[in-house]
Amino acid sequence: MREALTQLKQKLNDESYIADDALVTTLYVAAKLNRPLLIEGAAGVGKTEVAKAAARAFGRELVRLQCYEGLDESKALYEWNYQKQLLAIQMGNRGEDRQSMKDLFGEEYLLERPLLKSIRSDAPVVLLIDEIDKADAEFEAFLLELLSEMQVTIPEYGTVRARSLPFIVLTSNHTRPLSEALRRRCAYLYLEYPGIEKEIAILTSKLPGLDETLAAQVARAVALLRSSEKVTKKPSVAESLDWASALMALGVEEMDDESCAQTIGFALKNNDDIREMLADDDFIRSLI
Repeated sequence: MREALTQLKQKLNDESYIADDALVTTLYVAAKLNRPLLIEGAAGVGKTEVAKAAARAFGRELVRLQCYEGLDESKALYEWNYQKQLLAIQMGNRGEDRQSMKDLFGEEYLLERPLLKSIRSDAPVVLLIDEIDKADAEFEAFLLELLSEMQVTIPEYGTVRARSLPFIVLTSNHTRPLSEALRRRCAYLYLEYPGIEKEIAILTSKLPGLDETLAAQVARAVALLRSSEKVTKKPSVAESLDWASALMALGVEEMDDESCAQTIGFALKNNDDIREMLADDDFIRSLI
């Protein structure tokens, strides 16, 4: 068991995903039990990257469903090829090919969307259902059959059971509460913003050639920005990477007042936050 966890952690590290022991353990057990994994946390803490890194570490294809308000079965599960069905009807009415009208809701007319693709794959995949909290409660309820039974029901076609069991990862920014029914079906992981040491490791892993001194400065500065009550839009890990990349592009080896002020827009993506920071010379100096 310990050896398997160590191997998984190393594989994630090889994919430039710096994972702590709690994450590795939860990921390993959820995958081993074929239990869907629900990951919550603030935007930008790396929830989606867990699924991407896991797919590469497990050697599986990643199938992604991006959720949004109004998402329904036709976009997530399946759709019928209406043009092909219409053509079959027209040919049948002319007596050219009545055979084609026998089953207008058969296999040849079925168009796979991410959910159906993931359970009809011959090889197991990682299915990422990203930002499930953006979808409607009705769609969340629709997912319960897949999460608990690893099957889906298409009214005109029948029940489709998984050929191979996908490892399902759901992410949520907690913009709305998720149902208890969904939570019961999932293993659970909450991701915090990384600490300074972990952020340094992420920066140096993702940005080869980044000087460790500059990486440490960026990590400390981002931690201060996240803890500041003046900042309304906390910088994510992606934005700390953007900031470090911008400084590297300018040839900065050690951040000073000027380079910090000139590039802070790569860390803060809100004009009010930027103006607040630039108006406070003491705070800018504290970031360095």
